[in-house]
Amino acid sequence: MLSARCAFSCAKRLPLKPKQLTTRPFSATITKYKNDKYELKPEEKGKMVPFEEVKSKEDLLPPGAEPGTIPTDLEQATGLERLEILGKMQGIDIFDMRPLPSDRRGTWKDPIVVNGAGDEQYLGCTGSPADSHHVRWCVVSRKRPYERCDECGSVYKYNYIGPPDDPDHPHHGYEEPKNFTDYVRPEYWYR
Repeated sequence: MLSARCAFSCAKRLPLKPKQLTTRPFSATITKYKNDKYELKPEEKGKMVPFEEVKSKEDLLPPGAEPGTIPTDLEQATGLERLEILGKMQGIDIFDMRPLPSDRRGTWKDPIVVNGAGDEQYLGCTGSPADSHHVRWCVVSRKRPYERCDECGSVYKYNYIGPPDDPDHPHHGYEEPKNFTDYVRPEYWYR
């Protein structure tokens, strides 16, 4: 019995090599793959355009790095990231990332203004003075430009600075969902 146990445990520890069915030469595993459909033509490559000369999306295409080098952020960034980098090189903060003023509490007559280029903007209120309560997230939009923090009572106003609306392109009939404020009497609405 002891010998059977020893033989079994030794057999478990021996490495077993599977029988290789076929062998192939090393030269067959390396294939050279060249596909020209992903190569950019010279007229499609981007160019370095200063911030003042950016007029279209095509101006935000990068030139890329020279072959064999590692590209910098300026050489490989595209779209809004490239616009932000070009703006920072000129000392312009494209997205206005300054914190909202927290030295005062916004009121209905003098709200804290939040600029935005989209249909809605999320903002985090930390109270006045700063960090007097945990972050309370508020949403201001073009249809509802005023929002009040439910903890400290600070009022925020949305200032739309984006492009004007295109009357020929409606937003596919989107209607904001109803909430409790839609059922408040008109005399209690903010003005």
